[in-house]
Order: sequence, then structure tokens, then C-alpha cells
Amino acid sequence: MADRQNLALVGIGKIAVDQHVPALAASPDWQLAATVSRAGTVDGVEVFTSMETMLEARPDITTVSLAIPPVPRFAYAQAALRAGRHVMLEKPPGATLAEVHALRALAAEQGVTLYTTWHSRMAHAVAPAKAWLAGKTITRAHITWREDVRKWHPGQDWVFEPGGMGVFDPGINALSILTEILPAPVHLQSAELEFPANRQTPIAARLHFSGNVTADFDWRQTGPQTWDMEFDTTAGPMALRMGGNVLEIGGQPSQGENTIMDEYPALYARMAELVAAGRSEVDLAPMVHVADALTLGKRIVTDAFHF
Repeated sequence: MADRQNLALVGIGKIAVDQHVPALAASPDWQLAATVSRAGTVDGVEVFTSMETMLEARPDITTVSLAIPPVPRFAYAQAALRAGRHVMLEKPPGATLAEVHALRALAAEQGVTLYTTWHSRMAHAVAPAKAWLAGKTITRAHITWREDVRKWHPGQDWVFEPGGMGVFDPGINALSILTEILPAPVHLQSAELEFPANRQTPIAARLHFSGNVTADFDWRQTGPQTWDMEFDTTAGPMALRMGGNVLEIGGQPSQGENTIMDEYPALYARMAELVAAGRSEVDLAPMVHVADALTLGKRIVTDAFHF
């Protein structure tokens, strides 16, 4: 692992500790050389509380991975790109589409890599599902994506603040898979969004797309979590279970593994490929659907939510 490139991880919260840090520790491509955080630390890794200080002090760090919430992320990404560093963005890549367009232009100007990651696309069965659907006609599709926000974002009020995306924080994972595997794109036609009386972002959403594609997102499910995508085609039914990790064809398991959240090593491997090739990868299709839902969605006020 002597040839590993130095990388700084910004934001040492739950997703960083659970996913980014273990993936980097096992990576043959990257060495976690520094962190930027006001609270969390990683044993044995230099920590900075200021992005600017880290960039100045560590010119040997070629790449910055941002695992902070979407709203403050733009300023950090902009600073890193201006300093000539490659940047990897946790999903969603920004608080707005315009921000990410600006970052893409800046990365091109600076000649560095920008990678908008969609971790659910790396789930075990996504690529086989895409291959199976290729050339087939989909007659109906339905997504059921139901999680417990208290389990995945305990006490994190930012998810319910403007820019936090609410239930679209997990829902965009489903949309990232959908936009990856469909043989042809769809567009949103209508939506119903449930907002807790005391919150600024939705806790549930029902989406209706062209092509007879629908989705049901809910952040209030306790007990077993549900991450299912079901497709009816002229060649028979297909389903993705466990967040894209299990493929069913004709109602029978075909490929994949009954596990979740094993996607981050693949993200860092892809980042290494992009840097080596001198390329960026910026896909905003999942985020476009969210923006459309927030534009078209009928607002429904529901019970107040408290952690």
C-alpha cells in the first residue's frame, strides 16, 4: 500500500465513522492523512478544525472527501477545488443544483476531478438489474423505501431544516438506482409531500412519474426497514430488495447478497479510477427528481415530529 494517495476526510459524523473511515482503512488506493472536524476524530489521524488551515498545512493531500451536510458543503468543496485538490462529494452532492453546476465548472477550470457519489448504485445487484432490464419494456414500477429516521439520523435536526431534504435524504438513494437501471428516463408528473407541523422538510412522499412509475418514501417506519423496487415488464417481473443488494427475477432470488451498506469501498475505488484518468463524474439525475418533487409536490401537514 506504499503508493496510496493522501486524502482528507471532512466531517467525522455517523456516516463517516460507519462507512468512510472503514472503507479508507481497507483501500489500496487511499491513505486517510487528515480530517477536518469540529467534534469527531479518528485515532492516529491528524485533525484540523479549519478547511483553509488543512489545505495550507498539507499540500501533500491530493484529494478531499466531503461527508458534511449539504448546506455548508459548497464552500468546502469550492475551497478544495481552488486549492487544486480533487473532490469527492457524499450524496446528495449539494444543497442546490446550481451549486453543483458551479463546482463542475470550477473543477474543469482547475483541471481536477469532481465525483458526485451515489453509494446505492454500488449495491450488489444494481448492475445485474440494469443488464436484465436493458431492451425490455417496463409496464409498471413501484418503489417502497421506508426507514426509521431515529435509527439512521439520531438527533440530527439538520435533516429537517431547509436544504436537509427530509425523507429525500434516503429517498434519493432509491432514485439514484432508478436513474441508473431504467432503459429510458422518466420524469416526475405529481407528488404528495407530508411535512410535520414543526419541520421544514417532508417526512414522507408519494411520487408519480411518467411510464407508470411510482414511489412511496417514509421516514417513520420502525422495526424492519424496507428498501424495495418492483418492476413489471413484458418479459415478466423483476425486483430489487435490500436497497439494491438482492435481485429477484420471476419472484425468485437470482443474484446479490442479503446485506446492506457495503458500497463505500467501491466508491473510493471509482474515485481512484477517475483521478488516474483525469476525469470528473457529475450525475445530477437523482437530484433533479427531488427538485421536481419539491416544486410540484402538494404539501400535506402531518403530526409534529420530535427525536
